[in-house]
Amino acid sequence: MTHLSSNLLVIAHRGASGYRPEHTLAAYRLAIRMGADYIEPDLVATRDGVLVARHENEISGTTDVARHPEFADRHTTKAIDGVAVTGWFTEDFTLAELRTLRAAERLPAVRPKNVLFDGRLEIPTFDEVVELALAEGRRLGRPIGVYPETKHPSYFASIGLSLEEPLLTALRRHGLDGRDAPVLIQSFETGNLRKLARMTDVRLIQLLDSRGRPWDHTVAGDARGYRDLATPAGLAGIAGYAHGIGPDKNLLVPRSATGRLLAANSVVHNAHEAGLAVHAWTFRAENRFLPLDFRVGTDPHARGDIAAEFDLFLRLGVDGVFTDHPDTAVAARAGLLSGAS
Repeated sequence: MTHLSSNLLVIAHRGASGYRPEHTLAAYRLAIRMGADYIEPDLVATRDGVLVARHENEISGTTDVARHPEFADRHTTKAIDGVAVTGWFTEDFTLAELRTLRAAERLPAVRPKNVLFDGRLEIPTFDEVVELALAEGRRLGRPIGVYPETKHPSYFASIGLSLEEPLLTALRRHGLDGRDAPVLIQSFETGNLRKLARMTDVRLIQLLDSRGRPWDHTVAGDARGYRDLATPAGLAGIAGYAHGIGPDKNLLVPRSATGRLLAANSVVHNAHEAGLAVHAWTFRAENRFLPLDFRVGTDPHARGDIAAEFDLFLRLGVDGVFTDHPDTAVAARAGLLSGAS
């Protein structure tokens, strides 16, 4: 049975990161051109408290920092959310120092065409991402939303670089601090979303992985994992502070041990019953990211049948999709809404 959402959002995951290095203005600009409704910057902090768009605060895989001998002494190992991580970290650099680096493709074997942009693109600040969205919205005559994620908020708070205050300050500066603003703030932790709910009217999204538990739950000795939060009782709790959930798509339609799809569960229905929107992640076109059911050929880096995966999830009634390939999601939405499939 089809439960197609009447207001389905296409969210460009780190920009059009299937076609440009992620979290660059080039990736965000292309995503907007492809028809994305929202662009998604993951936010981490610099040493001087500036929010920048990077998937992680460790940047060896997404920049050319290793090629800068002047920063060799910044190479270190830190415990990030209980995991030992070795590399270079944004919080050890000022914004001016980060400006000397250039972005690099995170998945060069999967997306070799993106490597052509290595060394050419800067690390954008959150302000620059917002300014791009506003400028492109004016040019196109439609709102372009911004969907920031606070990365490792407990960790950053522990080192005196809380993410919430500078995030809200930036939104206020751009007049985007109301509930009706085209902004959604997301987090895998629960505590900082509850904090934000007391500080702003901007809509909040609780991210849910298909395994594990929020790091702040671990710190607090709360045994509840993401799957507990996806139960009717957990969803009712989330509805007390958030507008919606952002579940891993495997939490909605599980896969077998061999990678084949199993039957969809009731999480989407239960979330809607609790009054929550559902924005699923992450949809990518390459075979390696698809269930076996939708792979084409044996090359893991080749494109599979992403249209079939969209068809499955859109018919489940999700209200939004995070995707590295926003053009494919826009096409899938248009096809379903027109009754073409």
